[in-house]
Parts: sequence; C-alpha cells; structure tokens
Amino acid sequence: MRWLTDVRLVVAIGGNALLERGEKPDASVQLGHIRSAAAALAPLARDHEVVLCHGNGPQVGLLALESDADETLSHPYPLDVLGAQTQGMIGYWLSQSLHNAGVTKQIANITTQTVVDAADASFADPSKPIGPVYTEARARALSREHGWTVAADTASWRRVVPSPRPIRLIEQTTIDVLIESGCVVICGGGGGAPVVEEASGRLRGVEAVVDKDLTATVLAEAIRADHLLVLTDVPAVVDRFGTAHSSPLDRVYTDELHLKNFAVGSMGPKVRACIDFVRATGRSASIGALTDAEGVLAGRSGTTILDRPSEDLEMGRRRA
Repeated sequence: MRWLTDVRLVVAIGGNALLERGEKPDASVQLGHIRSAAAALAPLARDHEVVLCHGNGPQVGLLALESDADETLSHPYPLDVLGAQTQGMIGYWLSQSLHNAGVTKQIANITTQTVVDAADASFADPSKPIGPVYTEARARALSREHGWTVAADTASWRRVVPSPRPIRLIEQTTIDVLIESGCVVICGGGGGAPVVEEASGRLRGVEAVVDKDLTATVLAEAIRADHLLVLTDVPAVVDRFGTAHSSPLDRVYTDELHLKNFAVGSMGPKVRACIDFVRATGRSASIGALTDAEGVLAGRSGTTILDRPSEDLEMGRRRA
C-alpha cells in the first residue's frame, strides 16, 4: 500500500501501549512510553492530516483507585470526571512530546464529551477493564471492599466498568475547524468523557468509560477520514488467540473476521471498530504496533482490514 501526502488519518493509541502490564504507573514511566510513541507518530503528523485518540484504561483506573482510597472525600470522583482528567494529562504529554519530536504544526488537545445512550445495555453488564492487574484473590477482595465488578483479563484480573457505545462527540464542530486549519488534533481521549443528553438538551456525565477505538470510528466517519489506524502493544491481530489454531492476520476482509474470536476487553473492540469503519466508508483500516506506525499504515506490518468488493460478495453468494 502506497500513500500520498495529506491523507486524513484517525490514529487510535491504546492505553496499554502507554503503560505496559505490571509496570509501576509512575509519571516518568508513562512519559517515557509517550516520548517513544511521539517519535513513531511524528512522521505521520508531518506528512498527513492526523487526529489522535488515546486510551486511558490504566490511567483512569489508577485515579479511581486513589479516589476510592481518599478518606477526605465524601464520595469518590465519578468516572466521567476522571476520564476528563486523563484527557488533560495524556494529551498534555502527547502535545509536548510531538513538538519535541519535530512536529512543527500547531497541536490542539481537546477535552471531549461523548454522547451515549442512558439505556445502553453495558450499564447492566460491565466489560471494560481499567486500572492495574491483580491476582484473582486480590481482585475479589477489592470487589468486596469497594463494590467493584471484577473479571479475568487474560492471565490476571482487573476491575471492569460499563462501556456504552459512543453516538457522537459534543465538540465535533470545533474538531472540524481545527483540522481544516491544519492542526494535529488530540481528542476523544479515553473515548471521551461519557455524557447523556436529556430531552431539554442538558448534558449529564455518567459512570462509565467509553472505548476509545469505537469513539475513533465515530470520529473517523464524521471527518471523512481516509484511513483508521489502531495502534497498540501487539504487532498484529491474532485469530483464535490462545488456542492451538492461533495465527496472525496480515490482510483480511471484514466478512472473514468473527468477533467471538477476540477478547471483549482488549482486541475485540479494536476489530469491531475497524469493521464498522470499513463497512461504513468502504475505506481501509489497520491494527498493529505503535512502535511501527509507518509500517502499519503502509501495510508492511500489522493487520490491514478491507471491505470485500461487491462483485466478490455476489460471487460468494452464488457459490453458497
């Protein structure tokens, strides 16, 4: 795949790529990862129109843990507020690091509100992992202590929270103006602070963490992006991960991907986001390692997801 300059990209960066499993969540550790991320992203930002969304699962979980443990508070800070806080922190680090990596364009970090449905089924079925990893025993003890919902996350356990599907971004018009003015835009961090819109038009924050990959898809469709690039801490999508039949995927069509084969709290939302974008727009999407952002975009590495041409679909129906 060969790209010309001035391609419009939405780039989604995983929160786990900014803080690896088991690492101490020190500011210096996270800033080190963000500097490495900025070095990988800088060539894209120089050559293309780039909008960045970042995850915040580890970071918002850390703030929630601190808030729960703060005896001076009458009540812990709600998740939408903590999501807004992480947007500021991570966006600040990304803005500064991109500048220091040689990006000369203006860089704008927007604290974003994401509209969700108050009746979304995820409020009754939490699935989004946040915060550090624990042993099962420790996770269950914290669940009893704080009233959390916890669940297995690969070999460890983590707190899980509701993750309603994003509908639209309140700040979309501002984002559009910034893109047209030539800015690198950082928005939708942590999926955006989740809000519901009442009949009166009044906005109200809700206890949830929106998946940033799904928000990136909503954003990519809204700005008519040419490509959705999902960057994380693994080199490619692995079909049937953890089984004897697992295999990395290179170039794949949307109808060949089965969401049940991917973990709900990790790769599943990334694959779902790419499928949604590709089917809605007819354009392509990629998933791969943050450290090889240029290679993933160019199709030299990672997994490229495409929509099967209509004539191929018709032939498939006839054969069936």
